[in-house]
Amino acid sequence: MIDPTTIGVVAFAAVLVLLALRVPIAFALAGVATVASFIIFAFRTGDFLFERAVRATTSMVYSNSFDLIHSYDLSMIPLFVALGHIAYRADITTKIYHAAKVWLTRLPGGVAMASVVGCGGFSAITGSSIACASTMGRICTPEMLRMGYDPRLATASVAAGGTLGSLIPPSVLFIIYGIFTETSISQLFLAGVLPGLLTLAGFVLVIAVWVNRNPEIAPAGGEIIGRRERFRAMFAAWPALLLFFVIIGGIYGGIFTATEAAAVCVCAATLIGFAQGKLTLADLWESVKETCVQTAAIFFIAAGAKIFVAFIALTGIAPAIVETVTQAEISVVVLLICIAAIYLLLGMFLDPIGIMVLTLPLMVPLVESYGWDLIWFGVVVIKLLEIGLITPPVGLNVFVIANVVGREAPIDKIFAGIARFLSVDIIVLILIIAFPVMSLLLPMGMR
Repeated sequence: MIDPTTIGVVAFAAVLVLLALRVPIAFALAGVATVASFIIFAFRTGDFLFERAVRATTSMVYSNSFDLIHSYDLSMIPLFVALGHIAYRADITTKIYHAAKVWLTRLPGGVAMASVVGCGGFSAITGSSIACASTMGRICTPEMLRMGYDPRLATASVAAGGTLGSLIPPSVLFIIYGIFTETSISQLFLAGVLPGLLTLAGFVLVIAVWVNRNPEIAPAGGEIIGRRERFRAMFAAWPALLLFFVIIGGIYGGIFTATEAAAVCVCAATLIGFAQGKLTLADLWESVKETCVQTAAIFFIAAGAKIFVAFIALTGIAPAIVETVTQAEISVVVLLICIAAIYLLLGMFLDPIGIMVLTLPLMVPLVESYGWDLIWFGVVVIKLLEIGLITPPVGLNVFVIANVVGREAPIDKIFAGIARFLSVDIIVLILIIAFPVMSLLLPMGMR
């Protein structure tokens, strides 16, 4: 009889190899889990029984995929994805950037600060870091380069600001984390608010200090804009602020669930877009098509991950890890450092969703054995994934920005500018770990 734990270890290594070979995460997880589960079922009694293994494996794959796709919580993913696409085409998401730019343009580095604020506003509606970096990169970075900003500042501010989409709700990563850990997604959204805003403020502070020490990297002040124009730009951003407060206020006040908030905001963004003449039927149709493609990709990954989770449970590898760690009497600090190191290492090579679905089956039992709050741990994990988006050698947001600006800012220049923003991320991560109340203050108001 083959030891299931050994098969689990081999399967986990096989997934890492396939991912390194650029096999899509959904196929890597589902394929390895299916084959490995078949082997376990076939040799369960010592003799190879093909028919029994086929029946058991098929049942496991089908039932887990079916249960996931019919999950109520999963329905908020296409809703929030659609909200992001509709809000962008209705010119809602970029209004916060324009308002911030009008108010900050006279400050040294003001446009870079406005870019970070704009990324925060974009993230508060779309929930996607990659989409935020891509969209805001096309809007902000060329403008800063045209104004004479140093390419390091112009690109790094948007690449780092784009990561806010992982932490500031709504976040697709929080949704997936909540589904796989069976925790409240509404509470996860609220838990990300304060750390997300603190990160945003830290990024703005980095720009201010950087420009103060090296004034040559940013032009000294922009055009003079009157008070009337500034207030007009601020009031023009009301749709984005409305959508954000519907999501956060509605969830915190107990008016909406996260799914209901997403549905209300999709309807509101569509109506606002048509009422303001910014959205057409053709735009709406394009948003629907883009939503279908993006949602299908996420659903495939989630289904593959669900099959992989069932396989991990079958092998017993998670309890074995918990027992090993317990017997080793590893301190809380050392364990947290090890977990952070694992996520940061994987973040250098894999995308955030892939890292999460690959590690959660092993991490959650370990976290529960230490009695940690899963909501707090979710914020820690998302923050680590956020850092991975701008960590060399494969910081996805950095490559997105590099693709947008082309030869004007090579990869090495972007990474050179990113280092300052990474320091803020590390500080915020330490604060989240040292003071869990930062994450749990708002969710505790719901409990």
